[in-house]
Amino acid sequence: MRSVEELINNTDPGWIYVQEWIREATNKVAVLPVDFMRARDALYKTQVTTRSPMGAVVYMSGGILIDDGWIRILGSGSNRLPRTLPDWNYGKSIQKWGDVPSFLLIADDAIGGYYLLNGGGLGADAGKVYYFAPGNLEYEPLDITYTEFLLFCFNGDLEEFYQEERWMHWREDVAALSGDEVFSFYPFLWSREGKDINSCSRKAVPVQEQYDMHMSMRRTILPGK
Repeated sequence: MRSVEELINNTDPGWIYVQEWIREATNKVAVLPVDFMRARDALYKTQVTTRSPMGAVVYMSGGILIDDGWIRILGSGSNRLPRTLPDWNYGKSIQKWGDVPSFLLIADDAIGGYYLLNGGGLGADAGKVYYFAPGNLEYEPLDITYTEFLLFCFNGDLEEFYQEERWMHWREDVAALSGDEVFSFYPFLWSREGKDINSCSRKAVPVQEQYDMHMSMRRTILPGK
């Protein structure tokens, strides 16, 4: 594994570009404060240089919130978003530090959807981002890179992307949600009865609990996938 010093690029740091994209963003973006001791640890565990946008986000932010926390892009952790990118992947795609992961969970949303960077475990398009959709429990290829994913979060039409999954007064509810929580819905969003989100009851649950439940239900409902 490369040292932190080897991973920090001071000649062409990616954070300069990320900051510029944020300044030009049309969606609401909040960069969470960074603790540099945690950031050094997270960067070392991720083994990505700060020349890349992912390494820059991990090293220079505690995470990034989009639309008052509807989307949470993982960085090196903060009070609002305690999870770091590498620690959230530990036990999922990473079993020991230094592994080359088959995917990386890079972000998630308030309804229990997960954005993953394909390392080869999701398809032949390594380096592209997938969305695990709570409405069908499928990994949906988005055909975008990590950089393009950031630009989608900053400038994309999120109302269209989530057009069936935002309820009345969702912004106020999401703003009060912890970065370690997501909403759980009943009836389940993947069920026929759960297609009208305004008719579903919802409660905040730990994101790990919801992730485990989603993976279990996927194995049950979509065996072999």
